[in-house]
Amino acid sequence: MLSGLEAAFFYLFAFVVVASAFMVISARNPVHSVLFLILAFFNAAGLFLLAGAEFLAMILVVVYVGAVMVLFLFVVMMLDVDFAELKSGALQYAPIGALVGLILAAELIVVTAGYAFAPELGGAVAQPTPDIATRHNTAALGDILYTDYIFQFQMAGLVLLVAMIGAIVLTLRHKENVKRQDVVAQVARKPVIEVKKVETGKGV
Repeated sequence: MLSGLEAAFFYLFAFVVVASAFMVISARNPVHSVLFLILAFFNAAGLFLLAGAEFLAMILVVVYVGAVMVLFLFVVMMLDVDFAELKSGALQYAPIGALVGLILAAELIVVTAGYAFAPELGGAVAQPTPDIATRHNTAALGDILYTDYIFQFQMAGLVLLVAMIGAIVLTLRHKENVKRQDVVAQVARKPVIEVKKVETGKGV
């Protein structure tokens, strides 16, 4: 149980996360939505630090805030996207979104209720979390990823690589009337050499 200063920071971070998440979906300006999402990520990283998961907090800040969200921000600011037109047909997907939200809420309730009524189930897992005094959190996570689940970890990276290549191929558009270098055609071209006989005294 959290108490004192830790409890105060927990409620502060949690309140800011929920408020920022609400502003992400309610802000009219997409740039403001991205900035509120960055704020939500920072406070979620604070919650991970309070829970003792410093590796997840670092990954959340470095990967999502430092790379993904900054990229989103540049894309939103540089591209002239009509977001009003994109949101015009969003209401037709509201029933599906509500169904997905109810399923996720039910899963969270089941997990929370199971932990509250049967806390001993946490010690019955195959690889319980080691004591932080004997094994550091980051080292324990590395042991699991790079020993027991190395194949699944590599396959996840391969799937992401294939998805990235597919996204590039699907979104690549060649503009017309643009000169491009065709190396294959240049190499396959047969040179045409014409030899002319120049009479004596009539050359250049």
